[in-house]
Amino acid sequence: MLRAALILLACVPAVAQAHTFGRLYTLPVPLWLYAWGAAAALVLSFFAAGYFMGWRTGTARSAAIPLDDSPVLAALRRLRAPQLLQLASVAMLLLTIATGFFGSRDPLRNFSMTAFWILFLLGVTYASAFAGNFYALLNPWRVLVSAVGRIAPGFARGRLAYPQVLDAWPALALYVGLIWFELTFRATPFSLAVVLAGYTLLNFAGVWLVGAAAWFHHCEAFSVFFRNVARLAPLDYRPGEPGGRGSLALRWPGAGALQERPAHLASVIFVLAMLAATAYDGLRETQPWFALFWHDPLGIVTPLVGERPIEGFVAARPWYRVWDTAWLVAAPFLYFGVYVLTVAFARVLTATQRPLRELLLDFAYALLPIVLAYHAAHYFTLLLDQGPKILSLASDPFGYGWNLFGTANKFRAAYLPDLTWVWHIQVMLILTGHVSSVVLAHRVALRVFDSRREAILSQLPMLVLMVSFTVAGLWIMAQPLTAMVIR
Repeated sequence: MLRAALILLACVPAVAQAHTFGRLYTLPVPLWLYAWGAAAALVLSFFAAGYFMGWRTGTARSAAIPLDDSPVLAALRRLRAPQLLQLASVAMLLLTIATGFFGSRDPLRNFSMTAFWILFLLGVTYASAFAGNFYALLNPWRVLVSAVGRIAPGFARGRLAYPQVLDAWPALALYVGLIWFELTFRATPFSLAVVLAGYTLLNFAGVWLVGAAAWFHHCEAFSVFFRNVARLAPLDYRPGEPGGRGSLALRWPGAGALQERPAHLASVIFVLAMLAATAYDGLRETQPWFALFWHDPLGIVTPLVGERPIEGFVAARPWYRVWDTAWLVAAPFLYFGVYVLTVAFARVLTATQRPLRELLLDFAYALLPIVLAYHAAHYFTLLLDQGPKILSLASDPFGYGWNLFGTANKFRAAYLPDLTWVWHIQVMLILTGHVSSVVLAHRVALRVFDSRREAILSQLPMLVLMVSFTVAGLWIMAQPLTAMVIR
């Protein structure tokens, strides 16, 4: 029994504990009832969208209310709030790196882990969904590059023209690498500091090579990630040219996903990678997925290890890392394959002459509500658990026993609502995201196809895809690793 427990603890990343309930939990009603209810809601939303949405919704550029001249923004500019926020962003980056190098090796006492994984990756994601692409203004690497550019004016212009064929492939590679670092490498404060320092140098090298505009549009992973999330925001912030000021407008939520579409398939795969990475993070914590490797029912790993992996843990552990990495890298492309088949079926149903590649580009951003909803459902307990602790860590960022702001011994207790509420919030988030995607996809179809009948027909395969995503997401959420039985 002790051996089994040790094996289980060694296999599970530390951060994964907050991705599930953390202890056994019985759903209020059977999972199949939630699945049927969610599927029924999606079907009803499909018919409602088809019935109530009029034919030809124009260019989908929803009317926006400019906010550039509002008194609040004018006051913020007079107080130089953007510049102060940029300085704070750079200071946070430098503090995160410094505490990782020189602070406590205990992840729970070190400022860097909570600051990066919770405050930055989760906090900025959800803030972008409401406040728009403010990261384009506060991006610490872009601020640092701009500062160097003022000293050396030719630095940020680049030496080579960015090959447009690459599009977002560099950002996709960096994003998958970040997820691999989180899930497989089991980051520590020191290793996180090394990665952030290296990523900072990479940004400088990339800007020097292809210029700031191309690098931060195509290559910097966080810029691409947060810009995609911000397409759903009711606030539309657009950065200005160097030396100029950006623009801000109020729009309908989700309008940004209709106003633009990806230019290349690499951007489509990046959107699907955002969904696939979160889904795989949840899937790898489930009992069936755990058993697929460690019990090896297919007999693939046993010949490599010499015995069943669960019995030869030391020899099997390196192979598990290879297995984990291979599936993580493959996940976005598997999702892309499913997406291609779905859109291809829609093309056959409608008998449209529009090329398949164009249709893949047309509907890609309609998946963003699903991406955001599943991300929020998967990680919001982690945000509630670890987020408030940043206030205590700010008083003692290096873990030296300081109490700079008088909060070192406060806000350490996790805040989690009743588990029934947790589950229902997760169901609500997933369902809301999928219904929103149904509506957005229908809007795109009305714009793309030649008749209303074709538009509705095209959405039947998309509806099947979204129902499948919903049921799969609910199943993963309901499969905590803590329910595992090792035999």
